[in-house]
Amino acid sequence: MGRMRITGAEGSSSTVDWAEIGASVGNFLMGAAWTALSILGIILGAMILAWIMRRLIDRVVERIVRGAKSKANVDDTQALDRSPIAQVRLVQRTRTLGSILSNIVNVTIVIVAIILVIYRINSEVLGSFALLTAAIGAGLGFGAQNIVKDVLNGIFIVAEDQIGIGDVVDLGLATGIVEYVSVRITHVRDVNGTLWYVRNGEITRIGNMSMGWSRVIVDLAVPVDADIDEVEDALLDAAKALRNEPKWRSRILETPEVWGLESVSGDALVIRLVMKTRPNTKDDVARELRVRLKRAVDELGLTLPQLTSITLTGPDAAQSVRGANPPRTKPTPVTKVPENPVWKPKKQRSKRHAETGDRPDGEPTP
Repeated sequence: MGRMRITGAEGSSSTVDWAEIGASVGNFLMGAAWTALSILGIILGAMILAWIMRRLIDRVVERIVRGAKSKANVDDTQALDRSPIAQVRLVQRTRTLGSILSNIVNVTIVIVAIILVIYRINSEVLGSFALLTAAIGAGLGFGAQNIVKDVLNGIFIVAEDQIGIGDVVDLGLATGIVEYVSVRITHVRDVNGTLWYVRNGEITRIGNMSMGWSRVIVDLAVPVDADIDEVEDALLDAAKALRNEPKWRSRILETPEVWGLESVSGDALVIRLVMKTRPNTKDDVARELRVRLKRAVDELGLTLPQLTSITLTGPDAAQSVRGANPPRTKPTPVTKVPENPVWKPKKQRSKRHAETGDRPDGEPTP
């Protein structure tokens, strides 16, 4: 039963087993169904895992941001601009790292899901697919190596909190206030108002002038005949009076110090005074300190000398290098012209001199 005999043109006959064909088709359909279900399960599992990880990352980020808002006593993230800069940096760094982590998790889940789907369809294709993936990855690595370099360097800059919004930094390529930091690019606005877009991959060194504390250094020149001890005491008293005022007390971290005589020249004595301040208040304190020191010097009856010397730095200061200085030459003497010059007619050369081509003084004519 279930078999059919088929007779050919030459009298040959063959038997078709419909039951076997039906079993083969059923097995194929069953395998295809299970493969489709497994692929669908892989896709659903990847989507659920990505959703769970995204929710987990968002909850962690929001918890950190909410804590920063509560410490700053604000309800809105934009209001954090008026709060201490550390809270702004914390929120910015947390959200940036959360976005980076979400992207990494999503890309990883998609790649793993694709590999599992290909393995379920045909496990033998996985070897050639791995070679193709390696070739594509190598091509993208050579083509997008600058982007990868920018992103990796940006991740370390953000994660290690090397710079943040509001910092005064020197990146080598630009110097100014940081307005925006991402994993690929950093925005820096200089003192002229120019906004510089600096790629993180091009940053090889960072000088952050807004971390921890800053130091105001004032070099004050006084006449050479001034009493050094008296001047130092007057300067120190003026700086301490500034520190004790309520307006400046919170901006100055330590007691000002006089480091003493910095340099001696024929025109002036240079005395150095230093003061440690908060990083964001250095310029304001320095301006006010200079005014107080000028008043203290005026009370002593001293006149600040005019310094005309210029100190060169860099290649211009290489005085010992051969060829760095221009050659020294004597000035060319200038003949004085009489006030009332008398015109004298030019003497005519004699005929003999004209024929021989010689000058009257005996030198040959050029």
